[in-house]
Amino acid sequence: MAEAAAAARVPPDEDGDECLPQYRHLLSPDLLEGQVAFITGGGSGIGFRIAEIFMRHGCRTVIASRSLQRVSEASKKLVAATGQQCLPLSLDVRQPQTIAAAVDEALKEFKRIDILINGAAGNFLCPASALSFNAFKTVMDIDTMGTFNTSKVIFEKYFRDHGGVIVNITATLSYRGQALQVHAGAAKAAIDAMTRHLAVEWGPNNIRVNSLAPGPISGTEGFRRLGGKFAEKSDQFSVIPLQRAGNKTEIAHSTLYLASPLSSYVTGTTLVVDGGSWLTSPNSFSALLGIASSSAKL
Repeated sequence: MAEAAAAARVPPDEDGDECLPQYRHLLSPDLLEGQVAFITGGGSGIGFRIAEIFMRHGCRTVIASRSLQRVSEASKKLVAATGQQCLPLSLDVRQPQTIAAAVDEALKEFKRIDILINGAAGNFLCPASALSFNAFKTVMDIDTMGTFNTSKVIFEKYFRDHGGVIVNITATLSYRGQALQVHAGAAKAAIDAMTRHLAVEWGPNNIRVNSLAPGPISGTEGFRRLGGKFAEKSDQFSVIPLQRAGNKTEIAHSTLYLASPLSSYVTGTTLVVDGGSWLTSPNSFSALLGIASSSAKL
Protein backbone atom coordinates (compact mmCIF):
# COMPACT_ATOMS: atom_id res chain seq x y z
CA MET A 1 0.00 0.00 0.00
CA ALA A 2 2.80 2.40 0.93
CA GLU A 3 4.66 1.61 -2.29
CA ALA A 4 1.53 2.24 -4.36
CA ALA A 5 0.95 5.56 -2.63
CA ALA A 6 4.55 6.63 -3.26
CA ALA A 7 4.34 5.65 -6.92
CA ALA A 8 1.15 7.66 -7.29
CA ARG A 9 3.02 10.81 -6.24
CA VAL A 10 5.46 10.52 -9.14
CA PRO A 11 4.01 12.47 -12.09
CA PRO A 12 3.62 10.56 -15.36
CA ASP A 13 6.08 11.03 -18.19
CA GLU A 14 6.67 9.84 -21.75
CA ASP A 15 9.98 8.21 -22.61
CA GLY A 16 10.59 10.07 -25.85
CA ASP A 17 9.87 13.58 -27.08
CA GLU A 18 6.11 13.22 -27.00
CA CYS A 19 3.53 15.23 -25.09
CA LEU A 20 1.81 13.72 -22.09
CA PRO A 21 -1.45 12.00 -23.13
CA GLN A 22 -3.03 13.18 -19.87
CA TYR A 23 -2.06 15.85 -17.38
CA ARG A 24 -3.41 16.65 -13.93
CA HIS A 25 -2.73 20.20 -12.79
CA LEU A 26 -1.19 20.49 -9.35
CA LEU A 27 -1.20 24.28 -9.63
CA SER A 28 -3.58 26.77 -11.20
CA PRO A 29 -3.82 26.26 -14.99
CA ASP A 30 -3.45 30.04 -15.46
CA LEU A 31 -0.26 30.34 -13.37
CA LEU A 32 1.71 31.71 -16.36
CA GLU A 33 -1.22 33.14 -18.32
CA GLY A 34 -0.22 35.91 -20.73
CA GLN A 35 3.49 35.26 -20.35
CA VAL A 36 6.05 34.23 -22.97
CA ALA A 37 8.97 31.86 -22.35
CA PHE A 38 12.07 31.64 -24.55
CA ILE A 39 13.56 28.14 -24.21
CA THR A 40 16.88 27.12 -25.74
CA GLY A 41 17.17 23.39 -26.30
CA GLY A 42 13.37 23.33 -26.28
CA GLY A 43 12.96 20.83 -29.10
CA SER A 44 13.78 17.71 -27.11
CA GLY A 45 14.31 16.16 -23.71
CA ILE A 46 13.93 18.30 -20.62
CA GLY A 47 13.47 21.48 -22.66
CA PHE A 48 10.56 19.96 -24.56
CA ARG A 49 8.79 18.94 -21.36
CA ILE A 50 9.40 22.35 -19.79
CA ALA A 51 7.77 23.95 -22.83
CA GLU A 52 4.78 21.62 -22.53
CA ILE A 53 4.26 22.17 -18.80
CA PHE A 54 4.60 25.94 -19.21
CA MET A 55 2.08 25.90 -22.05
CA ARG A 56 -0.33 23.84 -19.95
CA HIS A 57 -0.17 26.69 -17.44
CA GLY A 58 -1.13 29.41 -19.92
CA CYS A 59 2.31 30.37 -21.26
CA ARG A 60 3.18 30.95 -24.89
CA THR A 61 6.61 29.66 -25.82
CA VAL A 62 9.53 30.10 -28.17
CA ILE A 63 11.56 26.92 -28.57
CA ALA A 64 14.95 27.37 -30.18
CA SER A 65 17.84 25.14 -31.23
CA ARG A 66 20.28 24.70 -34.10
CA SER A 67 17.88 22.30 -35.86
CA LEU A 68 14.85 24.17 -37.19
CA GLN A 69 13.34 20.86 -38.28
CA ARG A 70 13.51 19.48 -34.74
CA VAL A 71 11.88 22.48 -33.09
CA SER A 72 9.28 22.76 -35.88
CA GLU A 73 8.21 19.16 -35.32
CA ALA A 74 8.21 19.69 -31.56
CA SER A 75 6.14 22.87 -31.92
CA LYS A 76 3.39 21.04 -33.79
CA LYS A 77 3.15 18.45 -31.01
CA LEU A 78 3.10 21.09 -28.29
CA VAL A 79 0.42 23.21 -29.94
CA ALA A 80 -1.78 20.17 -30.59
CA ALA A 81 -1.50 18.98 -26.98
CA THR A 82 -1.94 22.32 -25.20
CA GLY A 83 -3.75 24.72 -27.53
CA GLN A 84 -1.16 27.41 -26.80
CA GLN A 85 1.10 29.20 -29.28
CA CYS A 86 4.64 27.91 -29.81
CA LEU A 87 7.12 29.59 -32.13
CA PRO A 88 10.01 27.42 -33.38
CA LEU A 89 13.23 29.25 -34.19
CA SER A 90 16.75 28.32 -35.24
CA LEU A 91 19.80 29.70 -33.43
CA ASP A 92 23.27 28.71 -32.31
CA VAL A 93 23.90 29.83 -28.73
CA ARG A 94 27.62 30.12 -29.56
CA GLN A 95 26.83 32.86 -32.11
CA PRO A 96 25.27 36.00 -30.57
CA GLN A 97 24.10 37.30 -33.93
CA THR A 98 21.84 34.27 -34.41
CA ILE A 99 20.45 34.74 -30.90
CA ALA A 100 19.73 38.40 -31.60
CA ALA A 101 17.88 37.51 -34.79
CA ALA A 102 15.80 34.87 -32.99
CA VAL A 103 14.96 37.23 -30.12
CA ASP A 104 13.92 39.92 -32.60
CA GLU A 105 11.62 37.40 -34.30
CA ALA A 106 10.16 36.34 -30.95
CA LEU A 107 9.48 39.96 -29.94
CA LYS A 108 7.94 40.67 -33.33
CA GLU A 109 5.58 37.72 -32.84
CA PHE A 110 4.72 38.06 -29.14
CA LYS A 111 5.78 41.63 -28.21
CA ARG A 112 7.30 40.37 -24.95
CA ILE A 113 9.54 37.79 -23.29
CA ASP A 114 8.99 37.12 -19.60
CA ILE A 115 11.01 33.96 -18.97
CA LEU A 116 14.31 32.65 -20.34
CA ILE A 117 15.20 28.98 -19.91
CA ASN A 118 18.84 28.31 -20.80
CA GLY A 119 18.66 24.61 -21.65
CA ALA A 120 20.99 24.18 -24.62
CA ALA A 121 23.89 21.88 -23.66
CA GLY A 122 26.36 19.30 -24.89
CA ASN A 123 27.88 16.38 -23.00
CA PHE A 124 29.52 12.95 -23.27
CA LEU A 125 31.67 10.71 -21.09
CA CYS A 126 35.44 11.00 -21.50
CA PRO A 127 38.52 10.80 -19.27
CA ALA A 128 40.33 14.14 -18.99
CA SER A 129 43.48 12.51 -20.35
CA ALA A 130 41.66 11.55 -23.56
CA LEU A 131 39.69 14.77 -23.93
CA SER A 132 40.79 16.91 -26.85
CA PHE A 133 41.29 20.65 -26.43
CA ASN A 134 38.53 21.25 -28.96
CA ALA A 135 36.09 18.93 -27.17
CA PHE A 136 36.56 20.78 -23.88
CA LYS A 137 36.17 24.15 -25.61
CA THR A 138 33.04 23.03 -27.48
CA VAL A 139 31.23 22.09 -24.27
CA MET A 140 32.29 25.34 -22.60
CA ASP A 141 31.14 27.29 -25.66
CA ILE A 142 27.70 25.66 -25.80
CA ASP A 143 26.95 25.47 -22.08
CA THR A 144 28.71 28.41 -20.46
CA MET A 145 29.13 30.89 -23.29
CA GLY A 146 25.73 29.95 -24.69
CA THR A 147 24.07 30.72 -21.36
CA PHE A 148 25.84 34.08 -21.09
CA ASN A 149 25.22 34.98 -24.74
CA THR A 150 21.49 34.29 -24.61
CA SER A 151 21.04 35.97 -21.23
CA LYS A 152 22.89 39.10 -22.34
CA VAL A 153 21.01 39.42 -25.63
CA ILE A 154 17.61 39.10 -23.96
CA PHE A 155 18.71 41.46 -21.17
CA GLU A 156 19.65 44.11 -23.70
CA LYS A 157 16.63 43.63 -25.93
CA TYR A 158 13.91 43.28 -23.28
CA PHE A 159 14.68 42.36 -19.67
CA ARG A 160 16.67 45.52 -18.79
CA ASP A 161 13.56 47.67 -19.20
CA HIS A 162 10.80 45.18 -18.37
CA GLY A 163 12.22 42.71 -15.86
CA GLY A 164 12.07 38.94 -16.25
CA VAL A 165 13.07 35.53 -14.98
CA ILE A 166 16.07 33.42 -16.01
CA VAL A 167 16.42 29.72 -15.16
CA ASN A 168 19.72 28.07 -16.10
CA ILE A 169 19.72 24.27 -16.38
CA THR A 170 22.96 23.10 -14.77
CA ALA A 171 24.11 19.88 -13.02
CA THR A 172 25.61 18.51 -9.80
CA LEU A 173 28.73 17.17 -11.56
CA SER A 174 31.16 19.61 -9.95
CA TYR A 175 29.97 19.04 -6.38
CA ARG A 176 32.14 15.94 -5.98
CA GLY A 177 34.32 16.00 -9.09
CA GLN A 178 32.39 13.45 -11.14
CA ALA A 179 34.59 11.03 -13.11
CA LEU A 180 34.74 11.49 -16.89
CA GLN A 181 32.92 14.82 -16.70
CA VAL A 182 35.58 17.51 -16.30
CA HIS A 183 34.29 19.38 -19.36
CA ALA A 184 30.60 19.43 -18.42
CA GLY A 185 31.30 19.82 -14.70
CA ALA A 186 33.49 22.86 -15.30
CA ALA A 187 30.91 24.35 -17.68
CA LYS A 188 27.99 23.87 -15.31
CA ALA A 189 29.94 25.11 -12.28
CA ALA A 190 30.69 28.28 -14.22
CA ILE A 191 26.99 28.71 -14.98
CA ASP A 192 26.11 28.36 -11.28
CA ALA A 193 28.64 31.11 -10.53
CA MET A 194 27.24 33.20 -13.38
CA THR A 195 23.76 32.75 -11.89
CA ARG A 196 24.86 34.35 -8.63
CA HIS A 197 26.70 37.22 -10.33
CA LEU A 198 23.79 38.06 -12.64
CA ALA A 199 21.27 37.79 -9.79
CA VAL A 200 23.25 40.46 -7.92
CA GLU A 201 23.79 42.75 -10.88
CA TRP A 202 20.38 42.43 -12.50
CA GLY A 203 18.19 42.25 -9.39
CA PRO A 204 17.63 46.03 -9.43
CA ASN A 205 16.17 45.60 -12.92
CA ASN A 206 13.55 43.24 -11.43
CA ILE A 207 15.25 40.21 -12.95
CA ARG A 208 15.46 36.97 -10.99
CA VAL A 209 18.21 34.50 -11.97
CA ASN A 210 18.36 30.93 -10.67
CA SER A 211 19.84 27.57 -11.63
CA LEU A 212 18.21 24.15 -11.60
CA ALA A 213 20.46 21.09 -11.33
CA PRO A 214 18.79 17.82 -12.42
CA GLY A 215 20.00 14.39 -11.41
CA PRO A 216 19.65 11.27 -13.61
CA ILE A 217 16.50 11.91 -15.66
CA SER A 218 14.97 9.12 -17.70
CA GLY A 219 13.77 9.58 -21.27
CA THR A 220 16.51 12.07 -22.19
CA GLU A 221 19.50 11.99 -24.51
CA GLY A 222 21.73 12.56 -21.51
CA PHE A 223 20.30 9.50 -19.78
CA ARG A 224 21.02 7.40 -22.86
CA ARG A 225 24.51 8.76 -23.47
CA LEU A 226 25.75 9.15 -19.90
CA GLY A 227 25.17 5.68 -18.54
CA GLY A 228 21.54 5.79 -17.40
CA LYS A 229 20.64 2.43 -18.88
CA PHE A 230 23.81 0.92 -17.44
CA ALA A 231 22.92 2.29 -14.01
CA GLU A 232 19.41 0.84 -14.28
CA LYS A 233 20.62 -2.62 -15.21
CA SER A 234 23.27 -2.67 -12.46
CA ASP A 235 20.79 -1.41 -9.83
CA GLN A 236 22.87 1.69 -9.12
CA PHE A 237 19.75 3.79 -8.56
CA SER A 238 19.09 1.84 -5.37
CA VAL A 239 21.73 3.99 -3.62
CA ILE A 240 19.80 7.19 -4.40
CA PRO A 241 17.74 8.18 -1.33
CA LEU A 242 14.54 8.18 -3.41
CA GLN A 243 15.58 4.84 -4.99
CA ARG A 244 14.99 5.81 -8.63
CA ALA A 245 15.83 8.10 -11.50
CA GLY A 246 13.74 11.21 -11.98
CA ASN A 247 11.64 12.07 -14.99
CA LYS A 248 11.25 15.06 -17.27
CA THR A 249 7.91 16.10 -15.81
CA GLU A 250 9.48 16.42 -12.37
CA ILE A 251 12.18 18.72 -13.75
CA ALA A 252 9.56 20.75 -15.61
CA HIS A 253 7.50 21.16 -12.43
CA SER A 254 10.55 22.41 -10.53
CA THR A 255 11.37 24.81 -13.36
CA LEU A 256 7.75 26.01 -13.28
CA TYR A 257 8.22 26.88 -9.62
CA LEU A 258 11.39 28.91 -10.30
CA ALA A 259 9.83 30.68 -13.29
CA SER A 260 6.52 31.52 -11.63
CA PRO A 261 5.39 34.03 -8.97
CA LEU A 262 5.60 31.15 -6.46
CA SER A 263 9.33 31.94 -6.20
CA SER A 264 9.01 35.73 -6.36
CA TYR A 265 11.66 36.25 -3.63
CA VAL A 266 14.07 33.56 -4.84
CA THR A 267 17.14 34.61 -6.79
CA GLY A 268 20.82 33.71 -7.05
CA THR A 269 20.37 30.11 -5.93
CA THR A 270 20.62 26.61 -7.38
CA LEU A 271 17.73 24.20 -6.87
CA VAL A 272 19.02 20.61 -6.93
CA VAL A 273 16.38 18.17 -8.23
CA ASP A 274 18.08 14.78 -8.08
CA GLY A 275 16.34 12.67 -5.44
CA GLY A 276 19.41 13.12 -3.23
CA SER A 277 21.60 11.39 -5.81
CA TRP A 278 24.72 13.56 -5.46
CA LEU A 279 24.82 12.87 -1.73
CA THR A 280 25.02 9.10 -1.97
CA SER A 281 25.79 7.82 -5.48
CA PRO A 282 29.22 6.19 -6.00
CA ASN A 283 31.75 7.90 -8.24
CA SER A 284 32.68 4.73 -10.13
CA PHE A 285 35.45 5.62 -12.56
CA SER A 286 36.02 2.03 -13.71
CA ALA A 287 32.33 1.33 -14.31
CA LEU A 288 31.83 4.56 -16.26
CA LEU A 289 34.98 3.98 -18.29
CA GLY A 290 33.39 0.88 -19.76
CA ILE A 291 30.67 2.95 -21.46
CA ALA A 292 32.72 6.06 -22.20
CA SER A 293 34.19 5.03 -25.54
CA SER A 294 30.90 5.33 -27.44
CA SER A 295 30.20 8.75 -25.93
CA ALA A 296 33.52 10.51 -26.38
CA LYS A 297 33.51 11.19 -30.09
CA LEU A 298 33.84 14.91 -30.64
